[in-house]
Parts: sequence; C-alpha cells; structure tokens
Amino acid sequence: MRKRLEQPSFIFLLLVVSLLFIMLMRPFWGAIFWACAIAIIFNPMQKGIIRKIGNKPNRVALLTLLLCLVIVILPIMMISASFIQEGLSLYQRLDKGEINPSQWLEQIRNAFPFIPEILDRFGIDFSKIRETISESAMSGSKFMAEKVLGAGQITFSFVISAAMMIYLTFFLLRDGKQITELIIKALPLGDERERKLFTKFAEVVRATVKGNIVVAIVQGSLGGFIFWALSIPGPLLWGVVMAFLSLLPAVGASLVWLPVAIYLYATGEALSATILIAFGAIVIGLADNVLRPLLVGRETKLPDYLVLFSTLGGISLMGINGFVIGPLVAALFLAVWDIFMREFNNQDPERIIEAEQGGLEIEDEDEDKK
Repeated sequence: MRKRLEQPSFIFLLLVVSLLFIMLMRPFWGAIFWACAIAIIFNPMQKGIIRKIGNKPNRVALLTLLLCLVIVILPIMMISASFIQEGLSLYQRLDKGEINPSQWLEQIRNAFPFIPEILDRFGIDFSKIRETISESAMSGSKFMAEKVLGAGQITFSFVISAAMMIYLTFFLLRDGKQITELIIKALPLGDERERKLFTKFAEVVRATVKGNIVVAIVQGSLGGFIFWALSIPGPLLWGVVMAFLSLLPAVGASLVWLPVAIYLYATGEALSATILIAFGAIVIGLADNVLRPLLVGRETKLPDYLVLFSTLGGISLMGINGFVIGPLVAALFLAVWDIFMREFNNQDPERIIEAEQGGLEIEDEDEDKK
C-alpha cells in the first residue's frame, strides 16, 4: 500500500513545487524570456568567437554579452535620446498652441465634407471625434513629457529586471547547451520530440526577433526619410513611431503616414500628399510585404496569414512581447500536431497536403508498408 502511494504522492509534490517556482518567477518572466531570446539570437556569433579564441566558456560568454550590449544597447540609447527630444518639442508646441489637432480636423472636414456624412450614417459624431483627438494628443504628449522628465528616477523593478536579464543571459550563453540537455532528459515527452520542439523554438525566436526588428528599422527609416524630404515636422519622432507600429503586420506604418497624407490634401498640398501616399503604399508597404514573409514566414515555416493573426493575437494578449510569443505559440502548435499525426495517426502532413492539391486518395503509412 505504501509503495502504491509513493509515486502519486511524489508526482503531486513535484507539481506543487513546480507551480510555486513558476509563481516565484512570474514577476521576471519578461526578463527570463528575453534572456533566452538574446542567447538564441547571438548563438551564431558565440560560435564564431569560439572558433577565434577557443572553447573558453566564461571568456566567450562575457565577450558575446559585451558585443550584444554594444550592438543593441548603444543604438537604442542614441535613438531614444533623439526620440525624447522630439517628443518634448512636440509637447511644448502643443502646450503653446502652435499645433492644434482640432484645427487640423476642421480643415479636413472642410476639404472632405463627405467624411462627416459617412460617419453620421454609422452614428459617429465628427465633433466628438475632434474633441477626443485633441484631448488625447494633449494628454498623450503630456504623459510622454512627464515620463521623460522623470526618466532619471528609474524604477527599482526596471533596474532589477534589466540586471536579471543581463545576468541570466551570461549563464545561458555559457551553459545553454547543458541546460537544454538537462531539460530534455527531465521532460517525459521523448528525447527526439523534445529536441524537435527546442529546435523549432530556437528557429522561431531567431526569425521573429531578427525579422521584425529588420522590418521595423527599414519601415521606420523609410518613413522618417519621406517625412524629412517633404519637410513634415518631427521626422525622427514619427519614424520611431512607425517603427514600433510596424510590429503590426500589413497596417502598422500606414496608421501614421495615411492620416498625414489626408491632412496634406486638406491643406492644399496635393503634390506632397500624392508623393507620400505613393511612397507609403509602394516603398514602405513593399518592405512589409516582401521582407516580413522572407525573414519571418520562410524561416518559421508559417503561412503569411498565420504570422499575421498570431502576431496580432500575441500583441493583444501580451503586449510588446507578443510579437515574438504569438508566432512562437503558433509554430509550436503546428509542430506538436505534426508529431502527433506522424507518430500516433501514421500520417505525413506534407503528403496529405500534396495529395489534396493533386486530388489523390490518402492511405495510412502502415498500409503502404504492407
């Protein structure tokens, strides 16, 4: 009787202790996730350093981490400083009345009188939209200014999270392979399946982070350039905003340049508005439509539509981290079902798709073997 209770009791204890550990780590899950992501992304660089100086774990991990900080942190600090300066300038101009969003909307209303009529049909009051946008612009810029002015008082939690991320990244760079093997041996899913899932995890994280960052940099740079070329105020500020919004596939950057183009039309600057729309739709849009499928969809082996929906779903559920976690969950979902179909249903998903496209009948693999 005692022996019969031992294993269930231990499993119960294992689950309870694991749950408590997860609860302890919950405040730092963002730091842990990004430490894993950084270690995965910079793994090829780490291998290159090993080829140069030999397999010296501590030295290699430290050098890789320092290069990571230089490559990632310094550019972000420089862009952030310029972004903050532009944001403060925008707030000051709004506060002095030099910029009046309500006046902009009135100009758009006078230039395009059909817009309020269309909104009225849907029960939307244009005047309320004008008031809301004016209040939002003022409160948003004020909030940003307050955050900027208080930036010197960095919160304790942010310091702890950043320090933990850097600290953990070092150990993941140094001991990542051993930790992965330990997890594979501990999980009762089968070593081959676990290796396949870990490989998929690394592929998706590397592809989504690098791919989305490249797309964001390209779209933000192109957007900032065209704003500068057309003498639109705050090109750096709006370029950074477009870079962040580009994390939303298909529609991100257009949320900035399209309203600006409409305003230019309303103020009689038809040539600048036409150039902006053409540049936004063709050049900036092409960067999203071409680069994202190449850098994200191809490497993750996810269809474009699944990349779109998983990214949007991830961001809506988990904030900024969701642009990686969303496609990651989708890829692991497909990988798990692929394993299930191959090992438990004796079906090859690729053969099924090819057969469906060719109009052929599907037979079980065990029948083929017979």
